[in-house]
Amino acid sequence: MPAYWIARSKINDPVEYKRYTDLVPAIIKKHGGKVLARGGNYEIMEGPEHFERFVVIEFPTLEAGTTCFKSDEYEAAAAFRRANGAGEVQTVVVESGDATK
Repeated sequence: MPAYWIARSKINDPVEYKRYTDLVPAIIKKHGGKVLARGGNYEIMEGPEHFERFVVIEFPTLEAGTTCFKSDEYEAAAAFRRANGAGEVQTVVVESGDATK
């Protein structure tokens, strides 16, 4: 069952954050992920306006998404945005589920 990695972020240091975003697409692809939305225009319909960048990535399974996030490659890439507060991120991986139940 497909799962979706949904991330909301606020970029505090664009230079360091870009070091992270330059590495992530290849890591996602390696784990079977497909970027559905990354950046772009958005409109917050409800909730805090703290975040300014949104990403949605589809993985074949919940396990594939969580394995990607916990992988050594992703941890190394994320270190660029985590160091010195280059970016604040909230990430969730959620199964598609059966909306008809």
